[in-house]
Amino acid sequence: MLSSLSQLPSIIDLALLLLLLVIGIIIIIVIVKILLFILPAAIIAIVVWFLTGSLFWAGVAFVVVALISLLKH
Repeated sequence: MLSSLSQLPSIIDLALLLLLLVIGIIIIIVIVKILLFILPAAIIAIVVWFLTGSLFWAGVAFVVVALISLLKH
């Protein structure tokens, strides 16, 4: 009985570790999906900014490409 009680914190620690690992993996997946969503819009905005020199038009291009990407998914 005494040996099973001494292993109890180890089992709880292992379960919490696995839970934290799963949460961490989910957070990483969400961040990657957000980056993949924003990346094309950011590239187009940078190209527009270099061609026009206007942050306004770069912002408009970013929003338009982001909306198209959002509607595509």
